[in-house]
Amino acid sequence: MNEWKMNLLVTLNADYLRPLAVMLNSVLLSDPEVRLDVYVLHKSLKTSDFNAVATAIHSDRLAFFPIAIDDSALAKAPTSRRYPTEMYFRLFASRYLPAHLDRVLYLDPDLVVLRSLKDLYAMPMDNHYFAACSHVLFRGMQKFNELRLNMEKATPYINSGVLLMNLPLLRAETKQEEVLQYIRRHKNVLMLPDQDVLSALYGSKTLLVDSLIFNLSERFRNTYNLRLLPGDVRITTEWIREHAVIIHFCGRNKPWKSNYVGDLGLFYHEIAAKTTLW
Repeated sequence: MNEWKMNLLVTLNADYLRPLAVMLNSVLLSDPEVRLDVYVLHKSLKTSDFNAVATAIHSDRLAFFPIAIDDSALAKAPTSRRYPTEMYFRLFASRYLPAHLDRVLYLDPDLVVLRSLKDLYAMPMDNHYFAACSHVLFRGMQKFNELRLNMEKATPYINSGVLLMNLPLLRAETKQEEVLQYIRRHKNVLMLPDQDVLSALYGSKTLLVDSLIFNLSERFRNTYNLRLLPGDVRITTEWIREHAVIIHFCGRNKPWKSNYVGDLGLFYHEIAAKTTLW
């Protein structure tokens, strides 16, 4: 077996520990050769929380590295139960992660991985800060975001749930105060706060990768299928099983909730059935 190591980053509170266990287990199940160093930026998690997740997965290919964050600088940033303070931590990851790391893959806990992440993790980043996906398919929505966030024309609007980070470049060229200043000036127009800020400040420095492969959500799949162009392939469950790498349950529609609507939840439940959830 040719083992390889991947640095993962997550930011969350205790509400997302069970989805986190499923997500991490999906990464391990999708690639029997990968070893995971999981860095967790948080403000309130306990040792018992990490033990519960580790017990649910029960793998010797997983190691946690918790990093407690002082969030006082974000006291006035827009938050809600759906968008807690922890969501901003990924924007400052290069500041808090160990200096010896050169790249890390941030993953939201509300996703599952269907096949190896090696191609994504190893892709050349050159002078880009991030590699990520966009869920914007229509020019009207692109224009709306440009105006709302004071973005330069044609700057991509990024979904922040999957982010490959070029840590040396982020350390050298980005500043925490730049992010905090943008939040202060635009807090009244921030709708999806962390990815609004990410897109506005760093969208032009982000390498776009295929959303159908690396960040496929229920809504994006449905919208894509409604606007199929000549030569496009309809995204069916069978296509997803054969091609997709990451399924992302972004938004309010979560497969672990009783009111979930959709068919992509089957991928979550398949992994959950192989995870010893508490």
